[in-house]
Amino acid sequence: MATVTHLRVKCADSTSGKKMDKRSIEYRRGMGNWEAWGDDVESIFRAAEKWTKALSGVQLPWLCWNVDSDWCLLQQRLVKNAGWTPVVGFDPRVGVPENVVPGAVVVDFNAGLNLPVLYPHFPLEFAFLFVDRIAFWHSDLLLPEPKMREMAQLFARLPDGTTAAVSTAGWRDLFSLSHRRFWELIGCTTRSASRDQYEKGCGWWLNFQSHRNRSVNSGDPQLPNYYWDHGTGIYYWKRRHGGKVLALKEKDFSAGHFSQIKFEGYKRVSPNNEFRDLSKDLNGNFALTSCAQKIGVSHLLSE
Repeated sequence: MATVTHLRVKCADSTSGKKMDKRSIEYRRGMGNWEAWGDDVESIFRAAEKWTKALSGVQLPWLCWNVDSDWCLLQQRLVKNAGWTPVVGFDPRVGVPENVVPGAVVVDFNAGLNLPVLYPHFPLEFAFLFVDRIAFWHSDLLLPEPKMREMAQLFARLPDGTTAAVSTAGWRDLFSLSHRRFWELIGCTTRSASRDQYEKGCGWWLNFQSHRNRSVNSGDPQLPNYYWDHGTGIYYWKRRHGGKVLALKEKDFSAGHFSQIKFEGYKRVSPNNEFRDLSKDLNGNFALTSCAQKIGVSHLLSE
């Protein structure tokens, strides 16, 4: 476990105004949260050496994060059929999926870190350490195969130095910075883009304002006004530093996003905080068979 140089046992949570106890801090660190992590990233750089070895020779890695074995297996099949290599990471509370497709690479991104929870944003923040490019998507997203092929081709052609991500811009964002961000619903990033984001104190983690390289942005009086959520740093990178972001339209993927955001009647099974367990919420609200039928990929369930 990394030594956090300035982390207190009790510290303010900028997202709620509440205090975080030691357990909460560990969970928030696993979510990818600069405010909870601190400045010492030595353990992450060491862990990334193993990620590099695991993905050696993989040209087109696509991150599939396991929170449910059946959902993950379907996502792997979609990725493989689109010509990419499924890279299977996993929530440590769930573990390695029961089945992986031939050619998929399972990576324990938590090895040596030993965090109680791990979000895909965690390794994504440090993509420059272990891949030339990596595609990613939410664990609760399914796409029809023609759309998968379209995205696979788009991501394969993405120039080095560019990140593709979903734009969340809406009418309320025209007058305020408080909710502007790019969303990791689906996307792809490249080594040079990831490295530049890191060097400019931006990226995918929560509370990018507390990034270890935050001094780069210390002269910006608007910095505290930016949103705390994942991906705000990507928006800031584009706006403040001229970063290249290919904006994807949320509406192009919403039909296959089986989440609390898009479906009425969604019932929370786990708490809406750092202890949220998507595996429980997903199974508690959606039947995979019905979801696959809706998207037109049910034939992949029985391969």
